[in-house]
Amino acid sequence: YRPDILVKKPGPRVEEILRTNLLRTLCPVTGQPDHASVMIHYQGTQINHQDLFCYLMSLRLHRGFHEQCVELIYHDLKSRLKIERLEVAACFTRRGGIDINPLRSDFAVDGSSIVRTFRQ
Repeated sequence: YRPDILVKKPGPRVEEILRTNLLRTLCPVTGQPDHASVMIHYQGTQINHQDLFCYLMSLRLHRGFHEQCVELIYHDLKSRLKIERLEVAACFTRRGGIDINPLRSDFAVDGSSIVRTFRQ
């Protein structure tokens, strides 16, 4: 886990929605991998996509419950990159038939941003 990868750099102000299916964390109880599709919607200075990808890959050995991992990503992006508005949603693959799709946002949320993909 490497939050130091996230460094605010000068750039244009944008509103972007970024998605990846490559998020993986570890269950804090069993150590089993938890895979997720993650969506990051933000307004503010443009995030360096390569740095964001490296940061997300650094979570591959992080042990945390799904909700904690989304909160961690939200907090790291918001505090380290000084993002004006941010939403982080993750759709984790089911384990034991339980569907967990945590969302953390400071946008007005109506629930439509959580869309289950074929992976779930």
